[in-house]
Amino acid sequence: MWRLNTVRHKSVRQGRDLESLKLKRREHEKVLRQARRDRQLVSKRLLLNEDEEEEEGCMDTGSGDEVVELFHKLKLSGEEKEAHLKALSKALRNPSAQLTFIKQENSIHFLVGLLSGSNAQCRLKAVQCFHELSHSHHPNIAPACLPATPYLLTYLSGQSTKFTELCLYTLGNLCPDSDVVREKLLAQGIISTLENCIKNQKHNLALVEAVGFNLSQLLQAKEAKEKIIPMVLASDLPPLLLSVLTPDPQFGLAPAIECAWCMHYLTCSSVDNSVLLAHGVLSQCSALLVSLGGAVAQGNNEEGMELLMWPLLRCVGNLLSSGPMDDLSTQVADVRLLAALCALAQVYLPTQPALARESVWVLNNLTANSFEFCSALLVLNLVPGLIQLLPFSQGINTMVLRVLANIAHKKKQCCVQLVQAGLLPALCATLRMADPEIVTLSLEVLFMLVAGTPQVAEEFMKQNGLSLLEAIQYNSEGEKRQRATHLLEQHLCSHHMVDNVPFQ
Repeated sequence: MWRLNTVRHKSVRQGRDLESLKLKRREHEKVLRQARRDRQLVSKRLLLNEDEEEEEGCMDTGSGDEVVELFHKLKLSGEEKEAHLKALSKALRNPSAQLTFIKQENSIHFLVGLLSGSNAQCRLKAVQCFHELSHSHHPNIAPACLPATPYLLTYLSGQSTKFTELCLYTLGNLCPDSDVVREKLLAQGIISTLENCIKNQKHNLALVEAVGFNLSQLLQAKEAKEKIIPMVLASDLPPLLLSVLTPDPQFGLAPAIECAWCMHYLTCSSVDNSVLLAHGVLSQCSALLVSLGGAVAQGNNEEGMELLMWPLLRCVGNLLSSGPMDDLSTQVADVRLLAALCALAQVYLPTQPALARESVWVLNNLTANSFEFCSALLVLNLVPGLIQLLPFSQGINTMVLRVLANIAHKKKQCCVQLVQAGLLPALCATLRMADPEIVTLSLEVLFMLVAGTPQVAEEFMKQNGLSLLEAIQYNSEGEKRQRATHLLEQHLCSHHMVDNVPFQ
């Protein structure tokens, strides 16, 4: 089973004005979301204040001296406290200013006092200051903010959407940077708090997205498998996350994407997939892939849809290897999943070849131990489309050959149908490739084809197969040479003098 590296996500929320800046930020978010599929990317999000103009949001941030001055004004001010806090939150976007602020004596405790005070506007501005601090990548910032975490957690049960969202993203930003912060948050009950938050705010998709982001941060921690994932599986979070996977046509894909990544981090942990299977994760993710694959095949490829497909494919692929296919077949009984996966592979091949590879990987896991799915690929005439993928590299042809080997291994008649679908000429091409793994896998598939049916051997001979194998035998070493020799001695040479029988 493949285990795919978990990757974190960094993005910037859209502001209110200037459409060009909105578009730029959406593109930036898309690029960074895509990066999480392939490599580690420290995850942070910065929410702009709604009362800021875009032009102001793009201005230079404050200096260390300005932060010191604002902090002293805050300690002395009365009615102007809110204005100073607003200015401080903007000044704290400067990384050097952030370090200057936390070094000021009692600065964090003073800010915590405002965060826990009775003035609602001061609480909001104070949490905005902590939010700016949480966006820092400096290792000293997150531990410095630790005194604020009990209040941030408490406020998740509040009534203000804006305030709750700020608290969620602030906590989510603090999670990746500090083992101490994560340990404290777990002790303070962050898992149960997130569970209650999503239960109480399930109709507010902006907050659901924020909960998903927060949880995905926790699930990627190095201690997640031992400490965090068992707590999540024991909670009501899995079915709650599952209920969000279907995208909302009005709000968009973002909440579904965040929750799907959470499900992926759970499925690739190997902790206890039986819990997820019992909740119907495999069934629902498969059904959603059928729906998305059908839409893509019809040309309805909504922008960003592939960002949801990545975690869904990984969930299905990992869960399929959780147990015998006989036990899982009821959850993936819809053979349309095969057509959906083939459609995704073909549509995304030119622009997202890695996504095409993921789709064929799921096909491999589907067909590895299931005669029904192997037969369905032939019955639905999907094999010619897979054969067309064999010239393509980046792991795509490797995975396609594994799928074809799964089919050939099942039954003699399957071998006949594979040859009728045009597999032999394609194998003659892959046998000439430089990649040793491709050649070895091609020899493996060819061996299964010719071992079961004499006519296949004859057909291969007519396509100059003998000279191909002799060239491999002469120029190669190890497994390739042994397999080519075995094919020549045991199967092809013994059929070389047989009367020519046309292949049926």
